[in-house]
Amino acid sequence: MQLLTKLSPKKYDVVIVGGGIVGLASAYAAVKKGLSVALVERESQNKDASVRNFGFVTVSGQQRGEHWQRAMHTRDVWADIAPKAGIDVEHSGLHMLMQRPEAMEVAEAFLQTEMGESCRLLTQSEIVENVPYLKKGLGVLYSPHELRVESKTAIGKLANWLNQVYGVDFYNKTTVHSIELPMVHTSRGTLHAEHCVVCPGTDLHSLYPVTLAKAKAKLCTLNMMRVMPKKAFKLNAAVMSDLSFARYDGFAQLPEARGLINLLDDIQSAERKAGVHLIVVQSADGSLIIGDSHDYSDRELPFRDVRIDDLITNEFDQMMNIGESDITQHWLGVYPSGDDVVFKASPEKGVVVGTITSGTGASTGFAFGEELIHLVLESK
Repeated sequence: MQLLTKLSPKKYDVVIVGGGIVGLASAYAAVKKGLSVALVERESQNKDASVRNFGFVTVSGQQRGEHWQRAMHTRDVWADIAPKAGIDVEHSGLHMLMQRPEAMEVAEAFLQTEMGESCRLLTQSEIVENVPYLKKGLGVLYSPHELRVESKTAIGKLANWLNQVYGVDFYNKTTVHSIELPMVHTSRGTLHAEHCVVCPGTDLHSLYPVTLAKAKAKLCTLNMMRVMPKKAFKLNAAVMSDLSFARYDGFAQLPEARGLINLLDDIQSAERKAGVHLIVVQSADGSLIIGDSHDYSDRELPFRDVRIDDLITNEFDQMMNIGESDITQHWLGVYPSGDDVVFKASPEKGVVVGTITSGTGASTGFAFGEELIHLVLESK
């Protein structure tokens, strides 16, 4: 991707602030409408939630209604553009191992909703054939909707594709100080635009802090890790557990989930208090990303608690049988968490701010980007 060393004097239709997935998705939505776009990112490349995650485009389990529809649409956009942008889909689908009768009740109730369309319970022979690495349980719920990309490289490839194919101008290592349309004042000078979309991610204080305060968002810090199995194997789809049924709104908000939630609050109280549930995905080199936990504060928490790592790895060991493995990386993820799953507002004419406040950027970002572009065009 060619990064511009000088600010262009031309007037853009839209300046987008923030180079995470929501900013990139908004840029894509804008260029699809034939608009000229500049994207401003304060780092050399985004380093926050958009790259410190699973790269897991999750559909089943998203909050029922509009947010689940966002995920379905976003998944289709990823499937369309990934090969065009040189982004590999590492694997697809989701297997959820049910270890308790209460989890089976949630799965069966889920399958009766519109969200359960195309999902199903695997037969015993299918379990043996498709998920031999899962330990014995009561059943496996399969969802075909999910995709997995390598987020730490996908964001850069997506940016490069938008630059090379659609002519989006990228101004990295550039901070936006203030917006007075048609002027966007940055650390390197002034850009000119008719509209501006601010995608702040976790930075809720630099631009329009009064507006963003309405999201009532805290920062959620996650423990995550990468493990390398000593014996190679292929993960046929992402994996989640009973704790995930109790964590994800699309399952947990079903009336049938109350029994499972009460049970887990009792028998896995440490995991529940730490916000631990299990997601397992695989990278091209055979390593697995596993996590995660959820710790809420008014700031990103800088220190990793190994006790929580132990809770995650214990759940992993209860779910999967892959032999010995080595932990090769630890890191902390972070995202804004608010009262609602997303937040968007227009603080002044021609300007929109938007952030996903549920940790679902990879899963719902493309749909949300379209919403932000629609809103900013209506706000003028």
